[in-house]
Amino acid sequence: MEFGIKDAIDILLVATLLFYIYRTMKDSGTLNIFIGVLAFIVLWVVVSRILDMRLIGTIMDKFINIGLLILVILFQDQIKQFLIELGSNKRWRFISRMFRRKNSESENKKWIIPVVYAAMSMSKSKTGALIVIQQTIPLDNYIHTGDLIDSKINTRLIENIFFKNSPLHDGALIISKNRLAAAGCIMPVSHDSTLPRYLGLRHRAAQGISQSTDAIAVVVSEETGNISFAFKGKLFTKISTTDLEHQLSEISI
Repeated sequence: MEFGIKDAIDILLVATLLFYIYRTMKDSGTLNIFIGVLAFIVLWVVVSRILDMRLIGTIMDKFINIGLLILVILFQDQIKQFLIELGSNKRWRFISRMFRRKNSESENKKWIIPVVYAAMSMSKSKTGALIVIQQTIPLDNYIHTGDLIDSKINTRLIENIFFKNSPLHDGALIISKNRLAAAGCIMPVSHDSTLPRYLGLRHRAAQGISQSTDAIAVVVSEETGNISFAFKGKLFTKISTTDLEHQLSEISI
């Protein structure tokens, strides 16, 4: 049996796939389940294919056939996140930018400065806020959970929405297509056990929406005034406004 280039590519692709699955599971806090599934597959290969133990091999074959459907149901959020990460990879973005005019790209990022200035102002006054910016995946389902605004992006308006006596300050503000789409929106909450306990519901909602979609979520803590942002299931805490502007410019589409 010869080992050729095709075999090397095959092994490399499998290794890359396993690495991406491992990283997605680690970020979502389900790494132990992934290791358990991997151990079961290795055991199945040894018992059924190498040792050729027919009885237990047949039983495990049945589990493997049913298990695939069960895994899709159990890990639908992780599978979705994996596909989002694959589709939003910088390499694919580079290809899409080749066919996009520079003017339209700068137009798509006009929201960054108003959001950064609003976050800076609310940080100084310790005004809690959660701002979610739509990217390639539509947020229509979440927009309709709040009050529709459909307004131009304005720093003062963002601050007024999250003013402590405002009825909309507890929910999330969603920015879509360079417009303030809706406020007071309900976000999915992350149940990641690795998040520090001192982080509140806004931070968990920010990570939750970043796990479910490719949206960017900016958070201002009501207790400390610290600024954070979430992207692709990761939460970056205690960052300066300069770093926030730089990071948003890098990751936004």
